Amino acid sequence: MTPAWAVGLMTGTVLDGNIDIALIKTDGETIQEFGPWTLAPYPPELRPLLREAMAEARDWNFEGPEPAIFARAEDALTRAQSAAVTAFLQENGIKPSDIAVVGFHGQTMLHRAPDVERRGQTRQLGNGALMASLIGTNVAYDFRTADMMAGGQGAPLAASYHVALLRSIDAKPNAAVLNLGGVSNVTWWSGDTMVAFDTGPANAPLNDWIGRHGLGDMDRDGAVAARGVVDEARLSRLLEHPYLTAAYPKSLDRNDFTAAMADGLSLEDGAATLTAFTAGAVGKALDLLPRRPARLILCGGGRRNPSLVDAIRHRARIETVMAEDVGWRGDAVEAECFAFLAVRALRGLPISFPLTTGVAQPITGGRIAMFDEAA
Repeated sequence: MTPAWAVGLMTGTVLDGNIDIALIKTDGETIQEFGPWTLAPYPPELRPLLREAMAEARDWNFEGPEPAIFARAEDALTRAQSAAVTAFLQENGIKPSDIAVVGFHGQTMLHRAPDVERRGQTRQLGNGALMASLIGTNVAYDFRTADMMAGGQGAPLAASYHVALLRSIDAKPNAAVLNLGGVSNVTWWSGDTMVAFDTGPANAPLNDWIGRHGLGDMDRDGAVAARGVVDEARLSRLLEHPYLTAAYPKSLDRNDFTAAMADGLSLEDGAATLTAFTAGAVGKALDLLPRRPARLILCGGGRRNPSLVDAIRHRARIETVMAEDVGWRGDAVEAECFAFLAVRALRGLPISFPLTTGVAQPITGGRIAMFDEAA
């Protein structure tokens, strides 16, 4: 297949106020070239709107009509991300017609994994047709619904892109990729077998703990956790959670593990304990893999937290390597992933697999909004 340029967009459940935008050239199998990337800030009024929508989503929990705020938040989100992409293309001298497709992940409001009694459900905000008309190019969006309709977990979807990255550095089979976003997920590849699943929380509980104490949005540089002492007895109990030893495929919502795990502890000890829990969950996940990797390549915002990285190294008993150390762009990987998946969707290639989301057979996904220049 002829490689094409694609833009990928990602905004995670940590709601850090940025839109991740990345351009890559790909045929949906390999990465031909990395283009520019950026973190574009949201308009100031959008972040609180999304937080309010997410809070209402928790109360809604897929029961009854959707919260009315979803429509307002979806329109604002789509317009903000469309404007950010337009500015990104203009700043880099790229015309919309040079782009085959934009991969628009949207903003996850709620994600409920399937169980023995019901199919899973997911809801991302994002109007692909509106974005296509605003930017002037094709848009792939709603990447998770088809997977869940087919009985899959709807997550993680990054596995095929992580494997493309691993192939580019010939990393099999001693390395795995760990993405540290709101939730943490791992991708393992043997050379012919691909496994991926959510390991547990990453930044979300810790960020919420820091926010609860009025100290901003995150434990910057892991400084708060570094001053604390892990409550080892509590940590041992937390690590007995059945999710951590359940067989994959499996996935999590941002709210499945929360800051309440640290209730009753001091600010510093709570941060240290939440950080240690994320690391311990990673260790348990690695033990589930067909073969334990020798090293983890870290991407996502959590890799910038030295306390978390150190905890993973020691509690998960694994060598950690930053994405940048192997030539990747650690902050851009998730956005790049959705550019890659958009091309796969455009070309009818699978984005979900039995050992990543649990579908019975590989399936494609994502809805395509085609730009009609004549419209």
